[in-house]
Amino acid sequence: MPNQKPLNIQPKRILVITLRYLGDTLLVTPLISSLKQAYPDAEIDVLLPASNAGMLEGNPDIHRLLPVTGKLGGLAFGKLLFSLFRRYDLAISTQAGDRPTLCAAIAGKTSIGFVPDDPAKAWWKKALLKRWLLFSANYGHAVLENLRFCEMLGIAPCYRLTPPQSSTPIPSITNPYAVLHIMPQWRYKQWHAEGWREMIKFWDNLGYQIVLTGSNQASELQALKNLSLPPSVINLAGQLSLAQVSKLIGKADFFLGPDTGITHLAAATGSLTFALFGPTDPAKWAPWPYGYERNHPPFNSRGSKLVNNVYLIQGQTKENCLPCQLEGCNRHRNSHSHCLDELSAGQAIKTLVATLQK
Repeated sequence: MPNQKPLNIQPKRILVITLRYLGDTLLVTPLISSLKQAYPDAEIDVLLPASNAGMLEGNPDIHRLLPVTGKLGGLAFGKLLFSLFRRYDLAISTQAGDRPTLCAAIAGKTSIGFVPDDPAKAWWKKALLKRWLLFSANYGHAVLENLRFCEMLGIAPCYRLTPPQSSTPIPSITNPYAVLHIMPQWRYKQWHAEGWREMIKFWDNLGYQIVLTGSNQASELQALKNLSLPPSVINLAGQLSLAQVSKLIGKADFFLGPDTGITHLAAATGSLTFALFGPTDPAKWAPWPYGYERNHPPFNSRGSKLVNNVYLIQGQTKENCLPCQLEGCNRHRNSHSHCLDELSAGQAIKTLVATLQK
């Protein structure tokens, strides 16, 4: 889209639409903070999946959450659009999909959003939106992708992620302790069980209390049980809200997890975070480091390194194929990923020890 003058608006009601995964919900909080910083009197609502609502609990920049339960059928989606009709001065779709675009176009007196890099799919979205940005998988980090709307609006970007907050207490745990999140949503992002067992044994022997987080899904709880971990491990999977998980991680000596929404959350708390990455491109999807305020990705596509509080540990292969950006070696979500299979516990432990000794 040709360069245009920023939109000259002073919205009193704003709707931000984010209808994808848990991590995407957290990664949109810098945009929300930018909007609140620019329009302090505006009420900002967020349309999101009900399952992700906990990621925005206690967010001081948000007026109201509009949770959507499950995949709405045609009639239910039509009712949602009717309920949103022109309720907002500004509506922003942070995804290029059909439904987010329709929600923005219907809800906002001024509507802006992403459109796909495919003329056959984009033309009608361009027609519906007041202004649009071309979504490119190769643009840069997802946080920076969302902050492109700031330039369109003529407002200053805020690079800070806002983790969920709650006054609900968390279990009292003896220091020092480390939080491990073992199970990602998809198999192709999963580190091998032997690696987790060796990692836990190493830190347990050093006197660290190991605390596990996770969802309450039966498959995940069973997978954790199958690891046959030491009885000293505290397994809190499925027992805490996201805000409680945030508080738990924020007090930990360190966090270790795979490419998943909770690892993004860990980074946002400011706690020392070790992220195990395989096929996914870190330049686009690495956890955003706490206090990082630069307009270019904190990590390159290849290589392991520490930026602020985030140490990205990238898997390795002899084929030098990282990041492939594919769903594992078998090209589906339940596939293994050779790059993570080849990452040994010894390599990961060496990185953690060296970083903690600094």
